[in-house]
This record gives sequence, structure tokens and C-alpha cells, in this order.
Amino acid sequence: MTGPDRTLFWLAAAAFASMASMRICDPMLPVIATDFDVPTSAAAGVVTTYTIGYGFAQLVHGPLGDRFGKGRYIAGAAIAAAFASLVCAFAPGLASLELGRLLTGAIAAAIIPLSMAWIGDTVPYEQRQATLAKYLNGTILGLILGQSMGGALADTVGWRSAFLILTAIFALAGWQLRAAVRRRESSNQAAAASAQSTDPTGRTAHAIPAGTLDRYRIVIREAWARVILIVVALEGLLAFGALAFVPTWLHERGGLPLWMAGATVAAFGIGGFLYTVNAAKLVRRLGESGLALAGGGVLAAGFALLAATPGALSGAIACAMIGLGYHMLHNTLQTNATQMAPAVRGTAVALFAMSLFIGQSIGVGVAAQAVGAGGFVAIFAVAAGGLLALGAAFARLLQQRGLQTARST
Repeated sequence: MTGPDRTLFWLAAAAFASMASMRICDPMLPVIATDFDVPTSAAAGVVTTYTIGYGFAQLVHGPLGDRFGKGRYIAGAAIAAAFASLVCAFAPGLASLELGRLLTGAIAAAIIPLSMAWIGDTVPYEQRQATLAKYLNGTILGLILGQSMGGALADTVGWRSAFLILTAIFALAGWQLRAAVRRRESSNQAAAASAQSTDPTGRTAHAIPAGTLDRYRIVIREAWARVILIVVALEGLLAFGALAFVPTWLHERGGLPLWMAGATVAAFGIGGFLYTVNAAKLVRRLGESGLALAGGGVLAAGFALLAATPGALSGAIACAMIGLGYHMLHNTLQTNATQMAPAVRGTAVALFAMSLFIGQSIGVGVAAQAVGAGGFVAIFAVAAGGLLALGAAFARLLQQRGLQTARST
């Protein structure tokens, strides 16, 4: 591998560990509960504490990454996450395990947003969407394999071994990224400074401020940034609010055992892989607006298929379609997020991640209420219609922005 490819690989490896860590405890809850002699419901805190730490720490990491250097910060976060995972592996009780999970989530939260921002700093905009799609492989693999790793290890060598493996991945990725950052700094590549200081229209970016709130003000002042943040929050609300209830739907209406219903939803990741391997071709053929429009359409078709035929095969196909459509739309949003405020790119992408997290959280809560009132078909129908409209609206906004940019140059 070349230097940039090797760096991208280790960024993806760190992202894999971050996402796998988020999901790895799900199947281990009964074993952890037995080990610590508590009810399974009490052991569920090891899942929620990670999510809480991960979600709210986003607002801290972005400005710090901009201030101290994204590459150094990512490498340091990966190494620190390794130590936090080690705390989990040797936790003597449930409270210490929950604390270790909270720390791991809060630290690992830096990796994915700042990696996207670093790609934004170092990769020309024309190549950025395809590069981000390659990077996505790490996050998709982490989401897919995290649960299966946790279950397999808990049933064989014990749940503590799962955290030891995560420790090794975090540490190795962090060490390799630390070396890559040092090589990059010694070569003093002028391309990074150029990518950070201008946007695609050639305008000079804002001077970098010292205060955290000032950095966030720079992002929020940009009208296009506000559009991206609203769209990604709505995307998270609609897509993940409905997706959270797919296993229950497949179990209750499709007659699938719970384990099979959960495994069927993993086809979401297959759809994501289908996108990443074809991303460069799709970007060339459809462009950003075409990807957003098609992504919304594929998402809508996937949720419509789920509502109509809740079976094993149809459910897997529908979830794969949802994964494909989601990544078509979301990767387009990610690419634009890396250019919302180039002078404070780390802060901007962290705010993007926080908006998605808030949208997901609200979406699950709203969908839970809607299921009781209108049933599963209603939430799938709302998700399908909403995502179709969202993709179409964002595609139109991208076209208008492209015309404005063309007129100004």
C-alpha cells in the first residue's frame, strides 16, 4: 500500500474498533449479568453508558482536534481508547465496567468525525466522496461484526477477551497513525494547508479562532452548514427511528425467531458494502444530486418492501436496500459536511455527527410512541415517504448550490 492508502487503512481500523465497541456488549449482556450476579436489565448499563459518552463527547473533540491537530488527536484518542478498553477487560464489578464503557465511548467518539475531517483536509473535493466511501468500510464492518464478535467470544473464551481484542486493535491503529502523522509532518506537505484554507469556489476560509464557541459560531453562520445539519438530523430521525423496530416487526408479523430477525437486519451492512465498492462509479455517473435523489428512492423502496412482505428473504433484501440507499444519501451528506467550514473542519464534522446522533435518539423515541398509536406499517410508511422527500429536496438544493457556484466563478 502507498502512504495515503496505509493511513486510510489504519483510520478505518480505528473506526472499526470504535463501532465494534459500540455493539459488542449487546449479545454479552446475559453472560455479564451472570458473572456479576445481577439481572440482565441491570447489566444493560454497559450498552447505554457507551452511547451516552459517545454522543455527548462529540462537541468537545471537534474543537480540540482543530486546535491541536486532527491527526495527532485521532492517534492519541485511539491509544487512550485502548487503555479504556483494558479497564473494561479487567473490571472487577459492574460499576467499574460501566465506567470503563463510558470512558471508551467518550474517547472513541473522536475517531470517526475527526478522521472524516482529516480526509477533508488532505483529499481534493473531487476525490473526497469516493475516499470517504472506502473509509466507511471500517465503520460498516464494525457495526456488522461487533455483535457477532461479542456473542462468539462470550460463548467460547469469555466476555473479557472481547475487550482485550478491542484494546489490541485500538492500540495498533493508534500507534500506526502516530507514525503516519510524524511522517506527514516531517514532509511538510503543502497540499494539506491548501485544502484547509480554501473551499471548492476558491474563497479563503475564516481565520481559525481560539475559543470553542467561536468555532461553533463559524459553522452555524454558514447557511449551507445549517442545511446539512438539519438534513442529517432528519435522515437519522426517519431512517433509524424506523429501523430500530424492524427486528420486532419481522418477529411478530414474519414469524422469524428473534436471533434470525436480528441477523436479517445485518443485511443493512451488506447494502453499505454494495455502495462502497461501487461508490466511485456511482459518483461519476449520478453526481451528488443524483446520489441523493436515488438514495432517498432506494430507502423508500426498502421500507415499503418491509411493510408489504415481512419475511426472511424479503426482509434481508429490504434491509440491504435500506443500507444501500442510506449510504448513497449519507455519504453525500458526509462529503458536504467536510466542506461546511474548512477553517474549523473538525468542529464542523463533529457537529454533523452530533446532529445525526440527536436525530437518531429522537427518531427512536417518536417511533416507539407511533408504533403504539398507528402500528409498524405506519412508521415504515412515514419513513419511506419522508426519506423520499428528503432525498429529493436535498438533491434540489445541491443543484441550486451548483448553479450558484457556477455563476460566481
